[in-house]
Amino acid sequence: MPIINLKTILIADAITCAGVLALGLFAVDPVAVLLGLPVGVVSAGAWICLAAALPMFAAAAQTVPNPALVKLIAIGNLGWVAASLAVAAAFVSQMTGIGLAVVVAQALGVLAFAILEWKGAAPRLATA
Repeated sequence: MPIINLKTILIADAITCAGVLALGLFAVDPVAVLLGLPVGVVSAGAWICLAAALPMFAAAAQTVPNPALVKLIAIGNLGWVAASLAVAAAFVSQMTGIGLAVVVAQALGVLAFAILEWKGAAPRLATA
């Protein structure tokens, strides 16, 4: 994967994190009601996204994104996927249909980011 594509993926991932952060901080009550989740869960997710977005922006700002940092970001994304599925399992009885769909869909989206970032951080073999 060319560097520009990896940078684009990292920026897109960071922007989605920033969006979740903004929703979780500035619209926490309506988002919690829409999803059927406790306010504390929505708020915690927002703060986690802040912590996740910072290294994404940092890696994207590098001339060549540091492969170890990108792999760490991908592993963090896998942790988010696991946590999202755990939230869905723990709160399934109180979540709205939209909430369940949103949590599962975003988990799948984050999984896609993790896969693309991991592949983008893999060393390239020289072709002759």
